[in-house]
Amino acid sequence: MGEPVILALDQGTTSTRAIAFDRQGRALADAGRPLRQSYPHDGWVEHDAEEIWNACAAVLRETAEKTGRLDDIAAIGVTNQRETVVIWDKATGRPIHPAIVWQDRRTADRCEALAKGGAEPRVTEITGLLLDPYFSGTKIAWLLDNVPGARARAERGELLAGTMDCWVIWKLTGGRVHATDATNASRTLLFDIEAQAWSEELLTLLNVPRSLLPTVLDCAGDYGETEPEIIGRAIPIRGVAGDQQAALMGQGCIRPGEMKATYGTGCFMLLNAGEGRPVSRSRLLTTVAARVGGRTTYALEGSIFVAGAAIQWLNERLGLAGGPQGVEALARTARPDHGVVVVPAFTGLGAPWWDPDARGAIFGLTRDSGEAEIAAATFDACALQTRDLVEAMRADAPAAFHDGAELRIDGGMAKSAWFSQRLAELTGLPVLRASYHETTALGAALFAGLGAGLFASLEEAASARPEATLLQPSDDTHRRESAYARWLDAVPRVRA
Repeated sequence: MGEPVILALDQGTTSTRAIAFDRQGRALADAGRPLRQSYPHDGWVEHDAEEIWNACAAVLRETAEKTGRLDDIAAIGVTNQRETVVIWDKATGRPIHPAIVWQDRRTADRCEALAKGGAEPRVTEITGLLLDPYFSGTKIAWLLDNVPGARARAERGELLAGTMDCWVIWKLTGGRVHATDATNASRTLLFDIEAQAWSEELLTLLNVPRSLLPTVLDCAGDYGETEPEIIGRAIPIRGVAGDQQAALMGQGCIRPGEMKATYGTGCFMLLNAGEGRPVSRSRLLTTVAARVGGRTTYALEGSIFVAGAAIQWLNERLGLAGGPQGVEALARTARPDHGVVVVPAFTGLGAPWWDPDARGAIFGLTRDSGEAEIAAATFDACALQTRDLVEAMRADAPAAFHDGAELRIDGGMAKSAWFSQRLAELTGLPVLRASYHETTALGAALFAGLGAGLFASLEEAASARPEATLLQPSDDTHRRESAYARWLDAVPRVRA
């Protein structure tokens, strides 16, 4: 073998990609396939799990061929959309129903009933999560209760359930391995994040048979080998992590106090909280950041429902031309003191507000306001929502916000140097902007490299990432605090 190659499989919500990396974290080749979503009813979102599997096999094959180095591939790492879940027949490998996507809201009534019954404090104590249809547990229960014969078949041990990592690993290994990692397990509403085991109490609460669920392994571990015919030879699967935790690794945030934000359709911000489980008083989620060598680290997580989607809205609904770059060019011409505030609560507000009934609005319009000011305020809204998360995390983990604290960013919006500087200005934090934005796939590759023994330690693996640009906030605290005060005045006005 020559220099080792690591294949990363990134199974996302709108596409499936594979990227080959070398040991220094440099991308060598890639391939992708778009992923269809279906919306059979209002609030329902589904995927075809077989389509996902076929795309995974195809992009892994294509990427391996593009490298021309099949024999050098040392391991595969898998990362995935975290809460999307599927149930399949153990004997035939056929899904019993389309996969239910993390965005799906069909179990909202079940979550509301459980919360009204007083279950949420205990659920949060065990899982670090809130009772919300976002997570996998109530989706599994819905499938068992609504697919004819499913519950009886599950109780006879004929069915298996899992998130997309689990489904893909089962298919890659020819049905030999039914396993997930601790980060994905921590998003199910069924996993005790302190005991690092499935919770019998919550399995009973949601009426989910234990026999359905996978074994929970470390993020860097032995997930078996692929069937030889899938890629061209048997390749070990040695790393798995949910997409946001993989991005945390890809950004090198392995020490307490290190944090990252990924800007896509929405935004996910994670703060490494170390080995002591944090308790959030600010309605943030507590989740598993990673489990390596049997040692668990935790993270505080906050989500913004609408980030890049707000810029897309300006393009598609307000008719601002030129795509994201055109909207940015327009925004840069806005008057600095325009005073316009956009609250893009198109699907409610995420952390720390957790208000699904909030709706978007524009405030502060005058005769001098125009498209440029609205565009600038929409970009600023992404930064100001990040400031909400920063303040919530500062309240929950004050020690993390020391003089050297910085926010590492990636994703589509992070490609803009102008937005990245606005983010630094409005949060008051130095912003470290990644030069390579596929940090989710990179994180999966680094976990796999660690699991395959290509790195001697977690620290060595985390250092194999591209350089980044540091952007400092200005000393104009008055303008920063005035902008945030206007934001805090606007948010209550859109809440139900």
